[in-house]
Amino acid sequence: MKSSYDLIVIGGGTGGNGVARMTANAGWSVASIDSEPHGGTCALRGCDPKKMLIAVTEGVEWAENMKGKGLEAQPAVNWPDMTAFKRTFTDSMPPRIEAGLEKAGIDVLHGQARFTGPDTIELNGETLRAKYFHIATGARPMTLNIPGEEYLATSTEFLELPERPNRIAFVGGGFIAMEFAHIAKRSGASEVTVLEMMDRPLGPFDPDLVAMLVEATEELGVDLRTKAKVAKIEKQGDEFLVTVERPDGTETVTCDLVVHGTGRVPNIDRLNLEAAGVEYTRRGIKVNTAMRTSNPAIFAAGDCADSGLNLTPVSAAEGRVAGKNLLAGKDARKVKYPPIPSVVFTLPMVATLGLSEAAARERGLTFDTHFEKTEGWYSSLRVGAKRTAYKVLVERGSGQILGAHLIGPGAEEQINLFAMAMGAGQTANQIKAMIFAYPSYASDIGSMV
Repeated sequence: MKSSYDLIVIGGGTGGNGVARMTANAGWSVASIDSEPHGGTCALRGCDPKKMLIAVTEGVEWAENMKGKGLEAQPAVNWPDMTAFKRTFTDSMPPRIEAGLEKAGIDVLHGQARFTGPDTIELNGETLRAKYFHIATGARPMTLNIPGEEYLATSTEFLELPERPNRIAFVGGGFIAMEFAHIAKRSGASEVTVLEMMDRPLGPFDPDLVAMLVEATEELGVDLRTKAKVAKIEKQGDEFLVTVERPDGTETVTCDLVVHGTGRVPNIDRLNLEAAGVEYTRRGIKVNTAMRTSNPAIFAAGDCADSGLNLTPVSAAEGRVAGKNLLAGKDARKVKYPPIPSVVFTLPMVATLGLSEAAARERGLTFDTHFEKTEGWYSSLRVGAKRTAYKVLVERGSGQILGAHLIGPGAEEQINLFAMAMGAGQTANQIKAMIFAYPSYASDIGSMV
């Protein structure tokens, strides 16, 4: 390990690895540090492993939807086999990523980095110096400040469970809680409870489509409780008692596992940013549009920064801007966010892009709302999907797509096509004029605008 570098990247995930490679390829001496194996949350503890579990439970959903339609099957999930399947991806990623970084001439280091000055950090008792730093440490589960918080399992721990508990409670009603609740119930858990303190889960998503997802979730057998604030968690033997405050009184949920699903916050607590002169807020490290912090020699990107949406592709885009500006020696590039879709990978999936109806009204825009339930459409009938719909906002006069909101199979790819169309400035009429392969989920889009 050297004691001095041109660049030290703190964080071995999507927002950091691209910057490390870009600068190393330009001949810089670079080190990449992570307190965990390199790969980041998405590849190792989030998006990718989660979707591998969902892929297995999709088989259960498919068989249920095709019951009485010619498919005779009663599938069941073997939890240990499913997690072993997940590990075929997650176990191989860190060595692949770290070997790739080393091949590029990057020193791969492990440990908790801590700034000791504007150009120095401490790592495992050693002092390292660099001309520049790039921070991409991601996010961590938010602190709830409730009695018994230490009994909460994280999403990482849920993904690593060797066996599936029978009774699981999820604190929160966001992405993590809703997706994992669906996985747990389709995997055979007898009792799955979601405790959301607001009026409904998935606040940023379209309320009409979320209402349909709530129906599907409750039909699945998940006990979804809203206006449910978790007050404390107690452990009695092998059980957990979750005290929940609701408008009509206090309730207790008894379970075998309580999972933290209330959201994540920037993972910057242990960096000692004050020593580096790096300003931050509760939203993360303060950066300008060039991804530069208040210390001109330090950049940041991804979930740890107070920048764009906390999504993996966003962190990659921000990292590219940071890397180009590092190499340019000035703020030559500014991050520009195209329309960014977001998807909840429950079954059915819910996707959103652009403005909601409320946000469009707040901006004083005039628009038409195209909203229809589509369980009678061929693409839904073909796969036995019960709850499918779309809501698309089209600006009057210009024909521009202001927002697209989808629920049902294929939503995760349909929303990407809407993102491409909106990014290219295509109008509703231009989308209608497109000729897609038929029958396909894509071919439905022209009928949605």
